[in-house]
Amino acid sequence: MRKILISGLLLAAVFSANPVWALDSSGTPVVVTPLASRTTTASGQPITLPQKNVQVLVSTYEIAPGATLPVHRHPFPRYAYVEAGTLKVTNVESGNSNTYKTGDFIIEMIGQWHQATNIGDGPVKLLVIDQVEEGAKNTELRQ
Repeated sequence: MRKILISGLLLAAVFSANPVWALDSSGTPVVVTPLASRTTTASGQPITLPQKNVQVLVSTYEIAPGATLPVHRHPFPRYAYVEAGTLKVTNVESGNSNTYKTGDFIIEMIGQWHQATNIGDGPVKLLVIDQVEEGAKNTELRQ
């Protein structure tokens, strides 16, 4: 009975703390720190998933200081975690810009033309996750 009570108290503590503390199977602490919770993209669009078979693509990007990516858009959701650097993303349709730094989470705009520039002194390192219809690409360059 005492083990059940202690387990219940531990579970209550795990789910009420921020950051979340959990235990692995050996009793060693595991820290879970929430980074983002959003329902809209960087430009305010609701996040929607592809309607056909979804494929998840994960990649890393390294963008040199001063580099500017070509104008492009994404037909499906794209998420990025900034591991290092400072990135300015500009929606070329509206002129609005957002600046992202190390530790930020980006939910990119869908179907809107934009470009990104490394405005920092060092490389920008991104962990990028795409959700696409199976077999599709998630970047279209403006011609």
